[in-house]
Amino acid sequence: MAIADFSERTLIVSSQGLGWLSAPGPATPLPQEKIAPTYRTWRFNVFMGIFIGYAGFYLIRNNIPLVSAVLEKHDLLGAAGIGIVANAVLFSYGLSKFFMAMLSDRANARYFLPLGLALSAVMNLLIAFIPAISASVAIFATVMFINGWFQGMGWPPSGRVVVHWFSTSERGTLMSIWNTAHNVGAAVGGALAAWGLQAFATSEADWTPAFWLPAIVALVIAAVAYLLIRDNPQSMGLPPVEEYRNDPDKVEGNDNEVKESWFATIKNHVLTNPVVVMLALANVFVYALRYGVLNWIPIYLTNELHKTNVTGGIIGFMLYEGAAIVGTLLCGWVSDKVFKGWRSGAGMLFLVGTGVTIFVYWQLPATAPLWMFYVLISLIGALIYGPIMLIGLQAIDLSPKYVAGTAAGFTGLFGYLLGATLASTGVGLLIDYAGWDVTFATLIGVVVVAFVLMIFVGKYERDVMRKADAARTSATQ
Repeated sequence: MAIADFSERTLIVSSQGLGWLSAPGPATPLPQEKIAPTYRTWRFNVFMGIFIGYAGFYLIRNNIPLVSAVLEKHDLLGAAGIGIVANAVLFSYGLSKFFMAMLSDRANARYFLPLGLALSAVMNLLIAFIPAISASVAIFATVMFINGWFQGMGWPPSGRVVVHWFSTSERGTLMSIWNTAHNVGAAVGGALAAWGLQAFATSEADWTPAFWLPAIVALVIAAVAYLLIRDNPQSMGLPPVEEYRNDPDKVEGNDNEVKESWFATIKNHVLTNPVVVMLALANVFVYALRYGVLNWIPIYLTNELHKTNVTGGIIGFMLYEGAAIVGTLLCGWVSDKVFKGWRSGAGMLFLVGTGVTIFVYWQLPATAPLWMFYVLISLIGALIYGPIMLIGLQAIDLSPKYVAGTAAGFTGLFGYLLGATLASTGVGLLIDYAGWDVTFATLIGVVVVAFVLMIFVGKYERDVMRKADAARTSATQ
């Protein structure tokens, strides 16, 4: 079936059942001479829309850690209460990233992303201006759980926009750039919170500006995202991006699959799809590595090695996140240009680098200068974020376009619910009861497991790429 025919039927079927939130159908085709300039303009616009929009979610995702010292110092919430409230949003986000993805696959990204951001901002405003919410751990955690649910409306529509507006051979680079939005958003969110506390707090115990100021900025960003994002090219009278760039998807669906129910879609393309399941399992281990190192940097440097004070430990934390931007961009470029779209190859390369660097970090003598630890921390951050980005990209690359968000959401569900838990609770238990040597050895083992899973994914991906190449060759003959 022709790309244009299938894409058009996909849009028509997938737009049914969500009312005003439904994905738009195809518009009247534009004249040939307008296609290229319109594509250039709107590819830039939609990318900026999802980049700025997704960064906006990180302004207000979980600002509890930023004010935890104030909450504890003034006995507003105990340490246990702070932990419960902070974990509520992460747990909810992991669930929502999957379930909201199922809606997003059939929804208009132009509405879906800004709506989620605006609703999340409203939750943060309620937390700031209704004292009764923060007076109870149960109520506070419940509202943060709701906030986390709305947060899950950010990644799926962004992934939907990417697969509709950018073709396979360019997605690695584009996704790596887009993926840095969360680093940008987290940095700006921290700066806004700090400025808000300094400029608008009415007392030392007033933590609310760290919530309401970023929330107001997020509402503005939601409006900007609405103006910039368009759901798909066909809704603007443009041909599908695969046709425009002569670059077919790795995996195409068929009419019968497009008409499947949500349950059938999940069963056929997620739960019984070996490659998606393996990607989800791999995500557990790469997330365990991400947080297994990140969460314990301050404690390792200060309490275990006595290399620096609390501020120095936080600097290590910041270096890890900052280096992630460079590493993510590099990994995306390598997957496109060096491995020619074979994401697994780039993922395995970066995982090997992660394992080697963690080993050196572990074995570096406590007498070594602090800057050497900082360099290794930066390298680990730069290397591990590449595979994290790639797994989400592989999920949308190796699934039919109309289930791309659901597949990526499934991998995210595993990453947050299991991987983050292993990194926090599991690593904490290892440190307390087995010591740092066993902990680092376990992290190396986690790298090995992730690498083995990526080998199996890579074999499947190679087969899919060969079939896509063969189909492209036969179509041109």
